[in-house]
This record gives sequence, C-alpha cells and structure tokens, in this order.
Amino acid sequence: MTVIAMLSVAPVVEGSMSGEVAKAVAALDDFEVSYETNPMGTVIEADDIDELLAAVGAAHKAVDGDRVSTFLKIDDKRTKDQTAADKVDAVEAHLGRAARSDRE
Repeated sequence: MTVIAMLSVAPVVEGSMSGEVAKAVAALDDFEVSYETNPMGTVIEADDIDELLAAVGAAHKAVDGDRVSTFLKIDDKRTKDQTAADKVDAVEAHLGRAARSDRE
C-alpha cells in the first residue's frame, strides 16, 4: 500500500531558509520514495511506513541549525492503494475542473 505524507522541514532562522530546505529535499533521494516539493512543503509517497519514516528522519537531520522545525502529516490508507495524484483527481472530479485557480 502507498503511504502519503506532507513534510515541511526548516531551520528556525531569520532570512531565507531555501538552502537548508534544499538539503532536506536532497536527503530524500537516498530512499525509495517519490516526492514533489511545493511552496508549503513536500508531498512524499512510499510503499511502506518504515521507508517513509526513515526518509523523513534523514530530511530532518540534513538541516543545519540550533533549532529545526518539522511538520509531518501522514495518510496511511491500509485498505486501498492510492497515490497523491489519485487524491487530487478525486477532488477535481467533484469540482469538474482543475483544483487550482488562474490567479497569479
């Protein structure tokens, strides 16, 4: 079954965090996960919870700083194999359109 998570890892600092966030994202490459980063975090998919948690731990440890803040939300649907894209597709089916606006 696919485990889907929303991960946000960042140092608690003034100024730009993008360099440290990039380290966290790069750490995911060492694991059997797929991911997509967006402005608010990174959606991760793994075949099992152990691989997901190992990847999240590595991402957290990759960020330098005296204080690191990590947010993790896990959807472990054990009765059905469902990808993150499937979840978006289901919402879009109800909307009858893409789940985004044209505003920039």
